[in-house]
Amino acid sequence: MTELAKGIGKRLTRKRAADRELEEFRDLLQPPSTFVDGFSWTALLGALFVALLMVPGSIYMTLIAGMSVGPAAQWVTVILFIEVARRANKHLKRAEIFTLFYLAGAIMISASMAQGNFQGGLGALWSQFFAQSDAARAAGITEHLPHWVVPANPDVLERRSLFMWEWAPALGLIVFTMVIGRIDNMILGYGLFRLTSDIEKLPFPMAPVGAQGIMALSEEQDDALQARSGGATTGSWRWRVFSIGSVVGLVFGAIYIGVPTITGALLDRPITILPLPFRDFTPQTGNALPATAIAIAMDLGMVILGMVLPYWAMIGTFGGFLVTLVINPILAHPRISVLRSWNPGDNMQTTFYKNQIDFYFSFAVGVGLAIALVGLFSVGRTLLKARANKQSRAPSSLVPSIPQGRGDIRPILIFVTYLIVASLYTSVSTWLLYIADGRVYWPVVIVMLGYAFIYTPIISYVTVRLEGIAGEVLNIPFIREAAFIFSGYRGMAVWFLPIPLYNYSQMAVQYRQAELTGTKFASVWKSELLLTPIIVIGSLLFAHVIWRLGPIPGPQYLFAQEWWEVTAAQQSMVFSSTLGGFTEFEQAFNPTYIGAGLLVGGALVSGLAWLGAPIFFVYGVVRGLNQTLPFVIIPQLIGALTGRYYFRRRIGPMWRQYIPVIFAGFSCGMGLVGTLGIGLTFVAKSVFTLPF
Repeated sequence: MTELAKGIGKRLTRKRAADRELEEFRDLLQPPSTFVDGFSWTALLGALFVALLMVPGSIYMTLIAGMSVGPAAQWVTVILFIEVARRANKHLKRAEIFTLFYLAGAIMISASMAQGNFQGGLGALWSQFFAQSDAARAAGITEHLPHWVVPANPDVLERRSLFMWEWAPALGLIVFTMVIGRIDNMILGYGLFRLTSDIEKLPFPMAPVGAQGIMALSEEQDDALQARSGGATTGSWRWRVFSIGSVVGLVFGAIYIGVPTITGALLDRPITILPLPFRDFTPQTGNALPATAIAIAMDLGMVILGMVLPYWAMIGTFGGFLVTLVINPILAHPRISVLRSWNPGDNMQTTFYKNQIDFYFSFAVGVGLAIALVGLFSVGRTLLKARANKQSRAPSSLVPSIPQGRGDIRPILIFVTYLIVASLYTSVSTWLLYIADGRVYWPVVIVMLGYAFIYTPIISYVTVRLEGIAGEVLNIPFIREAAFIFSGYRGMAVWFLPIPLYNYSQMAVQYRQAELTGTKFASVWKSELLLTPIIVIGSLLFAHVIWRLGPIPGPQYLFAQEWWEVTAAQQSMVFSSTLGGFTEFEQAFNPTYIGAGLLVGGALVSGLAWLGAPIFFVYGVVRGLNQTLPFVIIPQLIGALTGRYYFRRRIGPMWRQYIPVIFAGFSCGMGLVGTLGIGLTFVAKSVFTLPF
């Protein structure tokens, strides 16, 4: 016991491994001393290029593979404009390259799925399908859908056109949510970046990926300019490593994305060499591992991503996943009967859904509360320490953390803007509720106020904090559904209200990338003003065009054909819960399970931290316990182990510098293949649908 106590004492007195890896990721790429405005006419042309050529491809890839071409659009846009500028004897500044990168990514996100929800024009395509789906009709939902969600006349839907007067209310609501959502995401994302990056000094491990790729292209451009002028080149390693990653992405993308995309345009059903998006083994493993989802993705990008993310975060995530492999069969045992809804033969998606209803919904709420409390305690301790330093006339720790010239705004503007945006959400939702039901049901209004001013800020902070530490987010499913059900509301309109429930973690990463590339934050804000009309018009226009090509879903759209009906069945089960009668969601909100999640989450974070466990490992375990998708965990673990025990030993410490650039190049190569396949697909569709 004495030796054990000494061992623990030594562990507690030395610098923890968590701090070493945390600092390693924080110091992976340092911000420059000066910041430049990257917004220019080049950015405007880049936004128009993406809107006209990339948005339809993003919508199409979402329908065929359930994935966005966001990385494709970003890297293709940047490379194309660098080449055009080179031939025009122009030089793009690093800040301009980042602004192009940001514009392309923001447009792609708004034209695809975000957080599992359909955005922009895709939202309209989903609404028309849901209104006509067998699941919605069987549940008695179709006749209760508000007119500001989808036109009630079936003849209008059969004409497959968004540009009809009957669609005006639905399109108006889509435009409202897109415009206010951009403002909301921009301002609150900035505030959370200030809190987690400037004060807590979290590393944001995914931020250097885009930043290193941008620096590689910028340095290659500088070398080319020096070569033309007869000067000496720097021979940047970033461009060479980026090129290697691009070639790997091209080869793998041709197999994984290119073949299904092109054959899907020419044949009734696409040919897939590797399972897309994953291979589900859950029905076969159900007897050995009841109520446990087992699947694997043959995606090399996931493997490389596992090399990019912190090693201990991946080990912790896999450890949490192993715990669920043990716990789920126990919870599904007839004597315990916690996971009681699962049935042998259920696939991965159904297993996840039932487990969330039975247990993990409430458990995840408790874990999220634990993370929030730990994070708020950490922030409070940092602020108190800064205040003590100020009182003792020592330099405040907060002042050096905000670089001069970065273009920050006063914190009061963050709170005022969010107050206005949240009030707009609540007011419009209340008005729509009155239009649909002829009255205002005040318990729902109270729920919306709770979302706007309590839940959304807390869960946003928890999500950004996890993104800043482990490069992943914590999603608590069905929290909105439970609140509406327990409000006692009866009707259908409540499910389609614009509730302020968003994930701001990606925006915080964008601000960190802007900082690392020396781009003024004003470039981001100007870009948002430019983006809004382009995103609105582009996503709706091309959704209309794609719908005109044929019914959605259809045989040509593999992902939509296989998964949309399943998603519609799940949503119908949820939506029908407010039409009266018993619903299983009434038992999903379990205070006992919430308490268990709070205790387990708190014990894990505090206990493992006290023992000196790496902070990445701690939050990785939390991620794994939240039923993280197995087809994501397994290839990422393979990547983490390969990178740690093979490449790092062969290459040395520079491996940590190389792998983000490799991943950026891989994304670029995949994007080039995806863009080529999408272009050929649209050419084929245009030829085959012409009457002559």
